[in-house]
Amino acid sequence: MGAAYSRGMSNVHVDGSRTGSEPAAFDDLSRAILTFESEWPKHTGDKEDAMRVRLSLEPARYYQLLGRLVDDPAAQAHAPLLIGRLRRLREARSARRARMLR
Repeated sequence: MGAAYSRGMSNVHVDGSRTGSEPAAFDDLSRAILTFESEWPKHTGDKEDAMRVRLSLEPARYYQLLGRLVDDPAAQAHAPLLIGRLRRLREARSARRARMLR
């Protein structure tokens, strides 16, 4: 098992697993990621630096967790406009990739 996140997330490991039998819940890290994404909508080098400083996450891990939140009903309830925008962006990227493969 990997090290646990330090921002009040002692039950969530770097690999996304949880300790004990806690149900997956909308937690402080999820809220922090959504807040951060709403403040930094564009992907830039500065954004990556801020991810490391503010969230203690490497960019690859941040985007992995953000991708999971896009499909999380609790995240949808917490930030419906942001999640809707992220879903539209994901669908547009997927459609663009599909067109390129034809």
